[in-house]
Parts: sequence; structure tokens; C-alpha cells
Amino acid sequence: MSKKLFVLDTSVIIYDYNAIKNFAEHDIAIPITVLEELDNFKKGNDTKNFAAREFSRFLDSASGKQSLQDWIPIGGKNKGKFTIVMNELQSKVDAIEIFGDDKGDHRILNAALYIKSEYPDRQVTMVSKDINLRIKAKSLNITSEDYETGKLKDSEIQADTVPTGRSVIDDINTEIIDKLYSHNEALNEGIIKKKITSNQFFVLKNGKKSALTFYNKEKDLFSRVEKINCFGIKPKNAEQAFAMDALTNPDIKLVTIQGVAGTGKTLLSLATALSQHHDYHHIFLARPVVPLSNKDIGYLPGDAGAKLNPYMEPLWDNLSFIKNQFSFDNREYLEIEEMQRMEKIVVCPLAYIRGRSLSNVFFIVDEAQNLTPHEVKTIISRAGENTKVVFTGDVFQIDSPYLDTYSNGLSYLIERAKEHPLYTHVALEKGERSDLANLANDLL
Repeated sequence: MSKKLFVLDTSVIIYDYNAIKNFAEHDIAIPITVLEELDNFKKGNDTKNFAAREFSRFLDSASGKQSLQDWIPIGGKNKGKFTIVMNELQSKVDAIEIFGDDKGDHRILNAALYIKSEYPDRQVTMVSKDINLRIKAKSLNITSEDYETGKLKDSEIQADTVPTGRSVIDDINTEIIDKLYSHNEALNEGIIKKKITSNQFFVLKNGKKSALTFYNKEKDLFSRVEKINCFGIKPKNAEQAFAMDALTNPDIKLVTIQGVAGTGKTLLSLATALSQHHDYHHIFLARPVVPLSNKDIGYLPGDAGAKLNPYMEPLWDNLSFIKNQFSFDNREYLEIEEMQRMEKIVVCPLAYIRGRSLSNVFFIVDEAQNLTPHEVKTIISRAGENTKVVFTGDVFQIDSPYLDTYSNGLSYLIERAKEHPLYTHVALEKGERSDLANLANDLL
């Protein structure tokens, strides 16, 4: 089979700056407009800025003294070559003229058309995370596809569901349930007939008797889950009790919580973090900044703090809700005030965390469905001693135009980490914010 020729869009490099190395023996063409767009991203602390700089460093290192208009080996065993496409216009078809707008996407399409005309005997494919650019490419008779590395397959996660992290087992021997209430734990010993490869939560039932439990796969042990009170926040259902147990379990260092709006993901995470503030030096609450309507935050008025405030308000709202459970002179209220004053509680954009040490930190990452798999890996890899990392989000409410249910970092983490002994996952399905919020989730 002859080697294919892939044309990469900017969105692919922002998603994964190592993407150029993931096309096996096939060759890669980079339109000059992609380099120009990456140049606009080179300054800043966000992940996209880091990706732009890293990719530029790779091009500079790989090319050495050669011209980037030559075909340059990508490097590594059985890898192809890459080049920069300077000619972004060929006579037969002009994307700028067809779509009536001289912008980066259309110049990139012209580069793909040029490559296709220059190499008529090779299969030329445009690769982009931008679905609209892929559609435009197809309308110009250019084969186009999504960048699949880091994207889960249909067999790994269904389009309409994610793992719940919990199950119900009926007809349990009542002696086992009684033992759980008297000793708080019980060995598996045949309670679960099938092999379980991950930490999970179970409701063990026999008639009217039941027990909420956590199954530790390494110890093959069930421990009873109690409904606890964390800074005035109590679980309102079994799944919230499971989430709070995972969040307060010192043996679990990595937690994911999936759920629609109003299920309590962020609130429970923050309340349990506050209840353990003596065990950690800092509590970080962070979320990725996904600009409204894909506009950069620069269009917002004010300084950097004022521009970022709208994105951080939901986190402050949860903190205010917890504080308002108490009167102004209450001990818990004053404790939270003191933690804020001493900056033990830090609410900030995720980009501001880059480069910081994450030792002795309870780190909550909100809206994690808007992260790429690479970003999730980067966050977890920075965890030092005595650090707990919690990712919350809803994989069906993605704001980034380049991510979907299959390619976002939260879905990727849930699937890849499921069998690790340091990890557990809980899905929250029942909305507890209000009946009106439930109406929106159920009917609209």
C-alpha cells in the first residue's frame, strides 16, 4: 500500500502538539497558514500556547539547516516525512473565491487542493478537529477526517452513556448486611460472582435491608458507606453519598465525577475538600477558560482579573453557598474566611496552575469535559506527594468546538484509569438543585 499524505489543520496541533508523530509511515503537509496561526498562540500560559511553542520547537529541531520546503524526516522508526506548503492557491479551484472570504481556514483548504493537484497518484487527506472545516473540505472533494489519536472508540464508550461506577446486588445474605453495620466491612467471599477489575460502589440489598458499600478491588473487601456531613453539606441520595465517600477516602488519589447540571458535582467536591483542609496545604479550584462564542477573552472589558471573573463565578457561587449555611460568627464560616484570606483556597483558571507544584494539594478541576486528553495527563502528572485530583464535568455538555463525547479528556480518563487501584469514578444522575432545574434536564 502506497504512503498516504495528510494535511494537518491548526486545531490538530493545538489538541496534540505531537500529532505529527502519530501517522505511522505516512507523510505530513503543514500549510504555511497553520504556522501563522500558531504564531498568534505562542504567547500565554494556556495549554494552546504551550502546544504552539512545543510544535514550533519540533519544526526548528527536526529541520536543522534544511529548508522547510523540502521533505524532512519526522524522526523515529518507520516514520514518514513532513514539509511546509507555501503555495495556497491553484488555478482550478479557489476556496477563498468559492466561500467568499479570505480567512485562514480557506487558505488551508487551498493548500490541501494544491497538494492534491501536485500529487495526483497519492491519497491526500485533510485532518482537522474542526467539524465545519472537514465539511468544507468534503464539499471541495477533499477527503477529510477527524484526528483519532486520543479518541475513544464506540466499543469503549457509548454515545448516550458513561459508566456509573455503581451497581445494585439483590438477595444478599442478611448476615453480610448485618456484619457491614456492626463491623463496617466484609470480605467479598462470593458476594460478587463475576470478576470485578475496578473500584466500585454497590448497594447490597435483601428485601427491606440494604447497605451502601465501596468495593476495594485490591483488598477484595466491601466497606460500608456512611452519609457524612461536610461543612453543612449532606448527601441527598445514594449516588451523592458514594461521591462524598470517594472524595474523602485517603486511599483514592484520583476521582472523576460525571453528571448533568445541578447534580452537585462541584459543590460536593468543594465541601469535602474543606472538611479535609487540615490534611492539605492548599485547595485549588480550577476550570478551563472556554471563551463565549469562540471569542478570545480579550474582547471583554477590564484587566485580566475582570476578564476572567465571568468564567470563575460558578466556583465562587459554590463557595458562597457553603459559607451561607452558617451565620457570620459561626466557626465554620470564619474558617472559610480565614482560608480565603491566607489563600489556602485558590480559585483560578486552569492555565494559572501550569508550572506550580501540586504537592499537598486537594485539586478540583471543574468542567473537565472541555479538556483534551493531553491536558488531563499534564495535570495528573504534576501531582506530588499527598495530592488528590478530582475531575468533574458532563461529557454531553462540551463547549469546545474541537472536542466531543469521544475525544474529550474526561471521557478518556474515565475509560483509561478504570482499573487503577488509586482511582474511582462516580456518575451523578439525580438533579438536586431544584425542580425547575430538573425540568430543564429532563424535558428540554
